[in-house]
Amino acid sequence: MRILNVVTNIAHYDDPTHPTGLWLSELTHAWDVFDAAGFEQVIVSPAGGHSPLEPRSLKFPNYDKSAKAWHRDPARMALLDDTRSPDQIDPADFDAIFYTGGHAVMYDFPGSEGLQRISREIYENGGVVASVCHGYCGLLDITLSNGTNLVDGKRVTGFAWQEEKLARVDKLVPYNAEDEMKARGALYEKGRIPFMSYAIADGNLVTGQNPGSAKATAKLIVETL
Repeated sequence: MRILNVVTNIAHYDDPTHPTGLWLSELTHAWDVFDAAGFEQVIVSPAGGHSPLEPRSLKFPNYDKSAKAWHRDPARMALLDDTRSPDQIDPADFDAIFYTGGHAVMYDFPGSEGLQRISREIYENGGVVASVCHGYCGLLDITLSNGTNLVDGKRVTGFAWQEEKLARVDKLVPYNAEDEMKARGALYEKGRIPFMSYAIADGNLVTGQNPGSAKATAKLIVETL
């Protein structure tokens, strides 16, 4: 099995004094699960090249054993300096695409036609399209060959508006991702307790709610495959 992990190229909010980027543990927790399952992994980003890290993901409690191991490994960090761009990817080579999060993805995931094309082909080939946390912003504008939204009528989860408020970034974010998802016909749902692990699969669409859901989401992807 081959998995395509998607990361951001964006380093700050609209307000450049507020840095953001890839939420590291959302990549590393999933990577560890895929690695244990023997899957081959590749990292892609909307523009290719460097993926900056969200500073808050490098602090307690988010900066755990898995994130630290990656951060301290030059070979792993090099993977985030030299990500592939969508035009370097043949969707036929992959069984799943997994969109990681961090608020940065709200800016560069939705508008990436390259990522949409890859996702549509993987999905229509019977592969898995998946996301965790804000990664679901990457699913917003994926349309299928028949013109319908991928998420229309599907059970989907992702970072909740309530969680944005609790994280005190509701004034910084460019839009309400939960509302945007519902506007596209998705059947949005969330766990009962904010920031607790929550992941769901609706057919070959697998989504996780927040940073704490990355491992559960990855396990669901493995099961679905």
